[in-house]
Amino acid sequence: MTAVDLPAVPRVLIAEADPWSRDLLKQVLLNVRCDARLDVCADGQQAATLLREKTYDLILADWELAGVDGLSLLRSVRQQRRSPTLPFILLSSRNDSASVREALPLAPTAYLTHPLNMENLTQRLQDLLLNEGESVYCEIPALAPGMTLPAFLERRREVCDGAPLRVDVKTAVQRSLGPEGLDLQQLEDQVRIDPQITAVLIAAANSAGYHGTPVQTLHAALNKLVPGQSMNLILGLALKHNVVLGDPGLLAYAERHWQLSEDSAEYARRLARMLELDHQRCYSACILHRLGDLALLRCLEDWRQAGGALDDEAIGEALDTFGAAYGSALRTRWRLPLELRQLIAATYSLEGGVYSREALVVNLATQMARLTEHEGLQELAGSKTARLLKVGLSELMRVRKI
Repeated sequence: MTAVDLPAVPRVLIAEADPWSRDLLKQVLLNVRCDARLDVCADGQQAATLLREKTYDLILADWELAGVDGLSLLRSVRQQRRSPTLPFILLSSRNDSASVREALPLAPTAYLTHPLNMENLTQRLQDLLLNEGESVYCEIPALAPGMTLPAFLERRREVCDGAPLRVDVKTAVQRSLGPEGLDLQQLEDQVRIDPQITAVLIAAANSAGYHGTPVQTLHAALNKLVPGQSMNLILGLALKHNVVLGDPGLLAYAERHWQLSEDSAEYARRLARMLELDHQRCYSACILHRLGDLALLRCLEDWRQAGGALDDEAIGEALDTFGAAYGSALRTRWRLPLELRQLIAATYSLEGGVYSREALVVNLATQMARLTEHEGLQELAGSKTARLLKVGLSELMRVRKI
């Protein structure tokens, strides 16, 4: 495909089994051509069906697809002898010379190995989908006539992309890169206060491509994922729409929820260490417990940009009505481990008569985080949660002051 025959609006097929890699490819492509007509699928059989039904301008397919693999898809496309040749980017975890030699006779436009080099991928897509010096701007669609804010939020609940970013991901990654590559501990230190990054990496580490014990902490996720994949997932989050809130009112709410999450997580970490419990798991539950409220704020930014009216009262009502539901929907859709979801639920309330000590810790920590500087520690020390943990006023004062 050359500059003279670029389509006005390209149609692109992405075939990738891993949901998080699939989403990353989608975001990188839309960052290059926001107007592209995208078909996205998870298996080769569906991709083969789409190729029979539609005409595409570009295909990105992973070699390791179930059913019909990416190499077979490439072979089928090349047998059609289309002129000019249909651009086909073959993705693979295979970087051995034998695999490369097997693919080359089929003339893939590019053979890219996982973890992807995002700069290289972006440049390839720009070369294929844009004329030199060209950029594409996409306007935000206006709200449908008669659309109300509750109806808008109800529709978005099952498809929202999660929370806005608290951390500048490019800076975080740059600070974590050293002479020997990505320093995972440094990266963890840089991003652990960000609920969105934490949730996405935990979810990715529990996706179909990874097996073993469910991952419930950022530390475990970073050590289970390939370092390059962690870096790509984090950088890919910055490509998504409204990851930075532009409305000062919404940003003020987000700051309060971010701070509440961080304070809760830090108190939980200190309490858990004091009681010789799993402090990383307790930290994760608390840093994630406001994910739904933050995701809702991001959707409110979408509402505002699409022309919807928004004031402080509407924001407060939306959080009260939809915040918990957004959190539950995200944790379920992203398939966070059940044990972690149960621990997050304990930050809000303790149900039933038997509680794990970690559940008591996160519940007590979130109660502490909601107190003002000069209120309530003595009353909290007398609460049922503190009594069950056998934590008194002196211990709570030490946790707060450390």
